[in-house]
Amino acid sequence: MPDRYHIHTVAAPARFRRIGKFANVDWREDCSRCSNCVKPRCLYDVYKRESAYNRDPQTPVETLDECKACLSCVQGCTKGLLGVSVNPEFLDMGDEYWKPEILLTTWNQADTGKIPVSGAGYRGRFHGPGFDSIWTDMSEIVRPTRDGIHGREYISTSVDIGPKPLRLEFTPDGAMLSAPLRLLELQLPAILDMPAWAAQGTRLAAARIAAARELKTLAVVRAGDAVQALPKQLPSVTPVLTREDIANSQDILEGARMAQLWDGPEVVGLAIELLSINPQLTISVRMPLSPASAGRIVELSRAGLKVFHLCADQHGRERLGNGAPGRHIKDSLREVHGRLVAEGLRDEITLIVSGGIALAEHMAKAIICGADLVAVDTALLVALGCRVCRDAHPRDAHGEARCGVAELCPAETDSVDCAYATQRIVNLMGAWHSQLIEVLGAMGIREVRRLRGEVGRAIFMEDIEKEAFGDICRVPRSRVSA
Repeated sequence: MPDRYHIHTVAAPARFRRIGKFANVDWREDCSRCSNCVKPRCLYDVYKRESAYNRDPQTPVETLDECKACLSCVQGCTKGLLGVSVNPEFLDMGDEYWKPEILLTTWNQADTGKIPVSGAGYRGRFHGPGFDSIWTDMSEIVRPTRDGIHGREYISTSVDIGPKPLRLEFTPDGAMLSAPLRLLELQLPAILDMPAWAAQGTRLAAARIAAARELKTLAVVRAGDAVQALPKQLPSVTPVLTREDIANSQDILEGARMAQLWDGPEVVGLAIELLSINPQLTISVRMPLSPASAGRIVELSRAGLKVFHLCADQHGRERLGNGAPGRHIKDSLREVHGRLVAEGLRDEITLIVSGGIALAEHMAKAIICGADLVAVDTALLVALGCRVCRDAHPRDAHGEARCGVAELCPAETDSVDCAYATQRIVNLMGAWHSQLIEVLGAMGIREVRRLRGEVGRAIFMEDIEKEAFGDICRVPRSRVSA
């Protein structure tokens, strides 16, 4: 029996001072110097760490904002001198989708590779737009000794990429007539995609390639960045190619397992050209997520292409091309999945989806909505300290986003060390993998393949609102006739 898939994580502390959500307030003027002070008993050593940080009398005192808001010190102080406040700098990070809480959670996971735990618990809303309107089934969570990351039963997170025929044909003597399967098996239902906006330097691409090899998954890179991959890393590299790139990428294509082509009128011909170079190559078509995606996938599948990468914007919405916000990825995926089921093609096709995958729960929810696996992009930059600054990523004439504050970036992602970036990416994916196993265990599901399209294992806010209040909003027929 093969060894269980395990992601080895190593602590990789942040390079800069972390912007935390909470800060502790200490009014020392009335302190009575109790012998049983609550500050040394802080579970997270917040007061001790801040004292060490501000030990130099020549530098101004500043808070580390590492308080977890467990409020034990506030309740335990006999003089009532301690308090907790929200850091205003924290509230200025991110945008309407990449909220400060998401950024902080991602940073903490990239630091340690562990599932984040908040001392204050969850204080937010239990539903909202996008993925926040989906509640997953947790009916089997009563068996923690058998399931999850500490359970005795193995939960598989491996997925297959590639064409899967519905039937096999054999000769009377047992020889297989059907073409041999060309399936890529990944142990993690996530690949490492290109950043949502163009990032400077080649270190990030090299870090994603190295991380993909350690994670036993794939790194999607531009053809120009693929040339820096070592020969042993080529099986983990998925170059994105145009016609001009193919002639200069023959050595890479011979060692790679998958390549991506931009969707266009000549994509079928380019796929045939790639297979002539490497017949074992898996071809993926990269296309923007739009209302026409389902029809285009059906059209290309009839031509023999079976792997598709649907790219939403960084907020997880369709790309309409006119600046208007499209549907969220969860609604588009359900439509594409349903169309393929109706056409009898779903089991032959692999769907990869990217854009707006910000948390581990989004990976599970995207698979529930119909994806086979996800591609992580913006979250990888956040793991390196990116704050997803508001209005800092305008799109050029080709629709590609660029960072407008790259020269003043406080995270300095363009100069990050490759080994350090690799470890933080591995840590983030390790934490996501652990959370996915917890979700699957709570559902009673033993392999992630069974989660695809299982909308019955989730509750959608729109559906229950319609079921509960649909009759109230309906206009009586007698009033319409009057």
